[in-house]
Amino acid sequence: MAHVRIASINVNGVRAAVRKGMLDWLETADVDILTLQEVRAQDEHVEAAFPGWHFHHVEASAKGRAGVAIVSRQKPESVRWDFGPADFDSAGRWLEADFRFGNDVFTVVSTYVHSGEAHTPKQEEKWRFLDAMEERLPQLAQPGALVAVTGDLNVGHREFDIKNWRGNRKKSGFLPRERAYFDRFFGERGAAIDCVDGTTGTGLGWVDVGRRFHGDVDGPYTWWSMRGQAFDNDTGWRIDYHVVTPELAERVRDYRVIRAASYAERWTDHSPVIVDYEYSE
Repeated sequence: MAHVRIASINVNGVRAAVRKGMLDWLETADVDILTLQEVRAQDEHVEAAFPGWHFHHVEASAKGRAGVAIVSRQKPESVRWDFGPADFDSAGRWLEADFRFGNDVFTVVSTYVHSGEAHTPKQEEKWRFLDAMEERLPQLAQPGALVAVTGDLNVGHREFDIKNWRGNRKKSGFLPRERAYFDRFFGERGAAIDCVDGTTGTGLGWVDVGRRFHGDVDGPYTWWSMRGQAFDNDTGWRIDYHVVTPELAERVRDYRVIRAASYAERWTDHSPVIVDYEYSE
């Protein structure tokens, strides 16, 4: 069977990433579909960054903030960006595209969940986004659907996902209520799930590709602060995911996080997450 290679990366500003060497990496990555988060640019900047590629880009309402894109070697069959309640500003944070490979249709999502800040309005926006995500995921997971929700989800689900998890239990990104959403996302479909925050919810049956591929080990981390020695000491967070339907999880043939060789060679504060998925010809 052939495979499609899907990479996701928070670029921390696409123009800055290009200046720092992103295209050198892309030339050798052999990627078919690239999902971007925190693009922080306009359409013309995305087009200039990826000449010859197809792209769809959703800007945030606030200029210079957020922004998601899907860049691909082939044109998608359809694209959607409506997400959440009508009164909720989700612009620049959710983008869906359908691609046909051989006999299969893949739905690929680029999403950028709010970073949040505990006990502030920023966290309230994050709760609303996670609520909308919990509503959308079952709609996407139709029987047999091959769906990958990729991007910077800004939550470390388990203690394996954050090097300094003890010191972050009261901070956004590792709050028990945030982690409980992921307990439900990845819980057995339809089953009652005991969540880390003490609540009980219903499992949605999605699969965390990174955790399934690597098992119960620390990391591999995908984000490190630009401050201090976090990168050199590998004091990171695993907050960039490929969240897939069970049907697509069975198609995974490789998963890897592309960690820069050194701090000086980083072109963003995240690392690309690359997954190879099989499709039938």
